[in-house]
Amino acid sequence: MKLDKNHLFKRQITLSEIGEVGQQKLQNASVLVVGCGGLGSPIAVYLASSGVGKIHLVDFDTVDISNLHRQVFYTLKDVEKPKAATLRNFIQERAPFTKVEITNKAITKDNVSELIDSVDIIVDATDSLPTKYLLNDACVVKQKPLVYGSLYKFDGYVATFNLLQKDGSYSANLRDAFPEMATDIPNCEEAGTLNAIVGLIATAQVNEVLKIITGVGKPLTNELLIYNSLQNTQLKMKLKSIFNKEKITKIFKVQTYVDAACANQNPDWQISPETLKSKLGDEDLEIIAVLNNLKLPFKVNQTIHINTFDAEKITVDFNKTYVMVCQRGLNSYRATERLKKKYPDLKVLNLTGGISSY
Repeated sequence: MKLDKNHLFKRQITLSEIGEVGQQKLQNASVLVVGCGGLGSPIAVYLASSGVGKIHLVDFDTVDISNLHRQVFYTLKDVEKPKAATLRNFIQERAPFTKVEITNKAITKDNVSELIDSVDIIVDATDSLPTKYLLNDACVVKQKPLVYGSLYKFDGYVATFNLLQKDGSYSANLRDAFPEMATDIPNCEEAGTLNAIVGLIATAQVNEVLKIITGVGKPLTNELLIYNSLQNTQLKMKLKSIFNKEKITKIFKVQTYVDAACANQNPDWQISPETLKSKLGDEDLEIIAVLNNLKLPFKVNQTIHINTFDAEKITVDFNKTYVMVCQRGLNSYRATERLKKKYPDLKVLNLTGGISSY
C-alpha cells in the first residue's frame, strides 16, 4: 500500500487553522523528548502521529512490569527491554514520515547542550527534579523553548517555558516558578500516581508542542497550569520573567544538577556502590530496600517501604552492618537517619546515589 501524507493526516489538514501549510511545519519540525516513561511515551507517539518530522528520544531505563499500568505503549513482551529503542520501534510501525533517533543514556550536564542544539523544541517528560532544572537552565542558555510537564499524585503541571516572544524577549522559565530545587518532593515511584492524570498531562504537553510548531492558539507562556484530577479543577499561576539568560548562565556554570538533598547527607553514613559490590555476600551484611519493586542487581534481606519504616518495630543485630537502598539514595538516607536516631551505635549505611548509581 502506497502511503500518502495528505491521506494519512487528512483529519488534521481539514482543520482550516492547520491546513497543508501547518502540516508541512510539523513535517519540518524536530523535537527532543527527554524521558520515555508515563509522560514521554504517549508524547512521542502523539507527536509522531501528528506528523512531526524528527523526534529524538532520550532514556537510559528499561521497561519494568510496574510501568505498564500507565506506560501503555509498552507490553509484557517489552519488559526488561530498553525504553527508547522499544518506543522507537512502536512509532516506526505507525509513523512512516517521522525519523526517530534515540540516546540510550541519561541526559547530563556534559551532553545536554549537544542534544538540544539540533532540535527546535525540548519536551521535559522526566520525573527527576535535577534533570528538570538541568533542561530548563540549558534551554535558557541555548534560547530553546521547553515544554514542561510534571506530576505529583493526583496533580499535574504544564507550561511552555522560555518561548521567544514577539518583542524579542523570552517567556518565563522554571526558576521563575520555583527558584530553588526542592529536596523533599518524591517522584512517581515513591509517591504513586494514577494513570489518568499521567495521560492528561502528556496530551497537554503534546498540545503545547503542536501550538508552538504551527503557530495556532496561545501556548501556556508566563503561567503554570495546575490540574487536579480528583476535583477536575485547574488554575493558572501567573509567572513573571525574572531569571533571565544572564542569571541562569551563571547558575549553569556552577550547578552540578544532583539531588540537593544529597549535599546535606552525613558522609560518615554512606557506602559507595563500589564498596558495596566488594562486600556482597558478607554474612554480617544486612541489606534493606525501602521501596517496593526496585530493579535490584543484588539480593536484599528484606523490603520495608519508607512509608511504613518504623525503627521501633525493627529487630536489629549489633554485630551486623545495615545498608539501606532505594532508587536514588534519598529515601534510603531517611531510613538510615531513623535507625541511627533509635540505635546510635548501630552500623547503618546508605547506598550513595541509590540503585541509579550502582
